[in-house]
Amino acid sequence: MAVITDIADAVTAELNSDDFGITFTAQRLYQPLFELADMKDLHVTVVPRGVAIHSGGRSHNHHDYQIDVAVQKKFDSESPVELDPLMDLVQAVADHFRLQRLSSYPDAMWLKTENVPIYAQEHMEQLRQFTSIITFTFRVAR
Repeated sequence: MAVITDIADAVTAELNSDDFGITFTAQRLYQPLFELADMKDLHVTVVPRGVAIHSGGRSHNHHDYQIDVAVQKKFDSESPVELDPLMDLVQAVADHFRLQRLSSYPDAMWLKTENVPIYAQEHMEQLRQFTSIITFTFRVAR
């Protein structure tokens, strides 16, 4: 299997093995697209995003693999009572991988986390759906 999908599977396994205070089952997909009616349930989706290869020395390269984690849920109101727990989940997921190696793929070392924008404004306005994408970069020397 491709290294990027192995890393995405390892991220999915870690998300499913920890308690983030909200019940969910993460799944690895190629696109986090669902029917709007199904979005009443929380979806946490892991998606391989990209790879950049840099010189790491004479005998190896640094492969920087980007993995997206999407947190999505339809909401009834834009009240903090409903949306704050989703923001807390996004922060907890982002913090979980910081300065860590993946348990089931220890060759992958966390390099950085990006969460810009924090949530998709257009999804809130048009779909009444919270969508936040966290992009993790993991480095593998090979």
